[in-house]
Amino acid sequence: MDIESAKRRVCSEVDRISSDLLDVSHKIHANPELCFEEHFAHDLLTGILADRDMNVKRHAYGLDTAFEACVGDETGTNVAVICEYDGLPDMGHGCGHNVIAAAGLGAGLAAATIASEAGGRVTVVGTPAEEGGGGKEIMLQRGAFADVDAAIMMHPSNEEIDDCKSLAIFQLEAEYHGKPAHASSEPYAGRNALDAAVLGYNAVAALRQHIRENERIHGIFTYAGDLPNIVPASATAEWFIRSPDLKALELLKKRVYSCLKAGADAAGCTVDITPTNPVYAEMISNSALLASYRNNLADLGRALNADIAAPGFLSTDMGNVSQVVPAIHPFMKIAPSEVTLHTPEFADCAVSTSGDAAVLDGAKVMAMTIVDFWLDRATQREAEAEFEARCNNLST
Repeated sequence: MDIESAKRRVCSEVDRISSDLLDVSHKIHANPELCFEEHFAHDLLTGILADRDMNVKRHAYGLDTAFEACVGDETGTNVAVICEYDGLPDMGHGCGHNVIAAAGLGAGLAAATIASEAGGRVTVVGTPAEEGGGGKEIMLQRGAFADVDAAIMMHPSNEEIDDCKSLAIFQLEAEYHGKPAHASSEPYAGRNALDAAVLGYNAVAALRQHIRENERIHGIFTYAGDLPNIVPASATAEWFIRSPDLKALELLKKRVYSCLKAGADAAGCTVDITPTNPVYAEMISNSALLASYRNNLADLGRALNADIAAPGFLSTDMGNVSQVVPAIHPFMKIAPSEVTLHTPEFADCAVSTSGDAAVLDGAKVMAMTIVDFWLDRATQREAEAEFEARCNNLST
């Protein structure tokens, strides 16, 4: 099968279903749902996939809002296209996951039209709870991606960048326990859990001076007592710890734990530290897949911004997927450079003309990259060899 004609065919299919894809993007944007609650998006996407004769597994891997839909040669090379569709509290789709969902849907449907002829297989994977919850990691633990040869997705951004440089992240809750007392008449009888949380916070603030420039620690208080005249018997804080890779993250996590426990000790309290989400690994982009994506992007008339480094302080559970299969997570521009992710302004861009363009271009460039992986044996061999070499280096 000729690669260039295959690419023209998948792009023509995206054009043919363009109104449906934009309708999906706008509907998901108008109905934002938080992690593990994405029932509207799940039903919308799986309904369309089933209508297009794809083999759909709803509520996959024990998650109500996860799904898989596959088609093509059962023995062929299997490329997974990732859909994300969860929103943010009080901000809707300020991260543009409606664009990710619609573009992933489009890429999967377009690739499906030639999958059997190309001897390949495409699997559209619906992954809930990227914005906290680690849906992809939970799915991995339950067997997802076991027969996948490569995984791709695109993410809207304020710049056009191919390589995602994400940080590994660990999220925790620190619950401090003290002893209540009347804050005026018998303060000596109490042990102030809020003081413990504040001292822990200040200890972390001091630690921030002595961590690497590509590490991050940030936290908030989520409970600080009920009344000023009652010594708080409990207080709670949530913390995010980020580091370039899982090994460095483990070392930094120990230092943060020491700070939080020191606050408890200083105030005569105790603290329970509990992980709140699966650990997100760092994203490792496969260079062979990136080269294919980059060439296909240029064919669509989009230019990468060579003057902008890949954003290095984001975290995504796509990093976990990249640890087990060759994967990419490029960024596609939908917003002015001054409009950043996780803002109301970015949410507006996600249903703007530029957001709609990214849905269609994203679907096309991913579908063309799938074609390369199916039909260009050099791309496939290079991607697999690079991944195997990295795995061998990690095991030695």
